[in-house]
Amino acid sequence: MLNRIVLFLTAGIVVVTVSCSRGGAEAPPPPPIAAIRTIAAAASDVPLEIASIGNVEAISSVDVKARVTAPVLRVNFSEGQDVRQGQLLFELDSETFNRQIAEIEANIAKDVANEKQAEANIARDQATFKNLDQVAGRQAQLLKEGILSREQSDQASSGAEAAKASVEADRAALESARAAEKADRARLQQTRLQFDYTKVYAPISGRAGAIAIKQGSLAKENDNTLVTILQTAPIYVSFSLPEDLLPEVRKFNSAKPLSVTAVAADQRVSTGALQFIDNSVDTTTGTIRLKASFANAERVLWPGQFVNVRARLNVEHDRILLSSQAVQTGPNGKYVWVFNPGDSTVSMRPVTVLRTLRLADQGEKAVIGSGLQPGENVVSEGQMRLAQGAKVRLLQPGPASTS
Repeated sequence: MLNRIVLFLTAGIVVVTVSCSRGGAEAPPPPPIAAIRTIAAAASDVPLEIASIGNVEAISSVDVKARVTAPVLRVNFSEGQDVRQGQLLFELDSETFNRQIAEIEANIAKDVANEKQAEANIARDQATFKNLDQVAGRQAQLLKEGILSREQSDQASSGAEAAKASVEADRAALESARAAEKADRARLQQTRLQFDYTKVYAPISGRAGAIAIKQGSLAKENDNTLVTILQTAPIYVSFSLPEDLLPEVRKFNSAKPLSVTAVAADQRVSTGALQFIDNSVDTTTGTIRLKASFANAERVLWPGQFVNVRARLNVEHDRILLSSQAVQTGPNGKYVWVFNPGDSTVSMRPVTVLRTLRLADQGEKAVIGSGLQPGENVVSEGQMRLAQGAKVRLLQPGPASTS
């Protein structure tokens, strides 16, 4: 009996203890306040640009070839040198053409002498013909009067006809000499032209490539390329854009040539203008080819080089710019956390991002189409610990919190 009483009292004490313990329990502590940094949504003028990968092309490319066959005497430039239009590049051996010119000039002198001889013969034979023709006329009259015989009259007529034939022969000889002179002068002009071709000049201004034929080698007429010259200033950059951008490009380019920038591998930037829009869309890629012209005075761009191309279509005014790191992506699209300074809470705000934009020294920016107003404070750090209406505390601005 005593054991039962002790057990009952012990159980009662346990029950009372447990009951007292439950009645005095405290509520769980609230979640810690998240620390955040914010940036202000800013309104700014934003360039409307299109981007692509471009390829640098020389406006002109000329393969310099010899126009006569002759050995190379001298090379008057260096490989990789900038050359001017009309600059002497190669000198070929001209001795063969010098001899031909001397021979043709001698033939021309002979032709001129033959012409003078023919002219003298014509003058002599014309005088003889005139005299014999007069004699034949007088004897024909005497024949009619019966003073002279028929035989004598016929002899006079035959002499006059022979003199006339001599005159015609002399004239033919004169024409032949003149034709020979004309042919020889044409040969002389052609040979002198070939002589001029022994000096090879730069057809355009540009940069010379590798010299393919050295001094002492035989340059063949219109055969081997002596050197290739590329015009590098100005220069083209060719790039392609999706066909759905063509209406916008044509629209803004109709007012004035679009400004195009090309960024080379060393991050040097060149600025040019759109010069050419192809007349058809590539059906295999759905893109259209464009070309921009660059002055390239400092030779930043080189033929064959790949560059990043941006073409500015327009400038949009009062667009909201926001650092891309402040924009989050959820199941329903893009959103940001907006800080409410009145009660130090945050709220989720859906936004429309039109595109991203990279500005010099400012990183990548998101161009906001809707959902934000200028001056609103957007959370840029600490988004992972936030919930709708959560209390937050602001940290001091850091390098990543600048807009």
